Amino acid sequence: MSPFRWDVLLVGFLLALPVLALGLRGDFTAEEVTLRLPWCLAAGWAAVALLHVATAPRTPARTGSSTRSRKPATAEDEPAL
Repeated sequence: MSPFRWDVLLVGFLLALPVLALGLRGDFTAEEVTLRLPWCLAAGWAAVALLHVATAPRTPARTGSSTRSRKPATAEDEPAL
């Protein structure tokens, strides 16, 4: 999954809003804001990936098709003692 998909960028932007607000308020310097913004994008990517995995439909369990193809054992197939 690309880190530049629209949903990843949207979640990353939402996570970056507090960082940008703290930068505008003066609590963070411009350097601190620019150091934290890539982490917001990474956290957005992780959140979208986790949601993608959690909401993916389950694949059906294998029914053992290899055992169906075998013919049933008969008395002729067993070795004589």
